Amino acid sequence: MDTLNPNHRPEDRQLLVAFFDLTSFARFAQSRSSREVFDTLSDYYEFVGNLVEGSGGKVIKFIGDAGLVVYPEDKVNAGVLALKELKDRGDAWLEDRGTPCRNVVTIDFGPVVTGPIGTRSEKRLDVFGHTVNTAATLRSNGFAMTPQVFRKLAPDTRKRFKKHTPPVTYIPVEAAHRD
Repeated sequence: MDTLNPNHRPEDRQLLVAFFDLTSFARFAQSRSSREVFDTLSDYYEFVGNLVEGSGGKVIKFIGDAGLVVYPEDKVNAGVLALKELKDRGDAWLEDRGTPCRNVVTIDFGPVVTGPIGTRSEKRLDVFGHTVNTAATLRSNGFAMTPQVFRKLAPDTRKRFKKHTPPVTYIPVEAAHRD
């Protein structure tokens, strides 16, 4: 994702935007030292970064036990598959380390503005727009994407998801319908 560079001027883009968040992390953190929490998140951030970057995406930022990830339009299919892998392998990674948390992944696709933002002396790449807000507020018990994302998927990838309402989202075929 060379074009997503914090040194570039703000630009309008079409991106896959995803948030991941760890459930029950506050409860986990209460029973651990600050160093244990730091070390767990440090290792997990590397796990997430390897998965996202290896599939053509970019981690925009980590926000405590959550993160914001983007993929360019030509990597939507790869991005959704990687994010599903983050849900599945990430949950196993957490369980193997005795961390009683699970990933919740929410995804949207659409227009955003990307560019450097921050203080005068330190600017970082970020993304803004309704697509970001939709991804951030999408309800999910584990993994959900909007119809805008589903429509961009290859036919074989679409078969791995089913419609879930209301509102309309797509979840993995093996996931239970819960609200």
